Amino acid sequence: MVEVTTIQLTKPVVEKLKKVKKYPRQSYSEVISELIDVINNTKRENQYDEFLHNVQKRKMKELWDNKEDEDWESA
Repeated sequence: MVEVTTIQLTKPVVEKLKKVKKYPRQSYSEVISELIDVINNTKRENQYDEFLHNVQKRKMKELWDNKEDEDWESA
């Protein structure tokens, strides 16, 4: 059997949770669990995006920070 605990939520938080339920009888535990999954997936996606950005930033610096471009710009 799954252990259960009690948590306190403010009324505004409960109202927000009610609005994100997929169906009326969905438990708050299910709603919160789904929200946590969304947050974790977003973190993973952001880490991947940040990784790509850093790789691209280095390559763009390599391509654009060179003597030929600087000479062309000052001509």
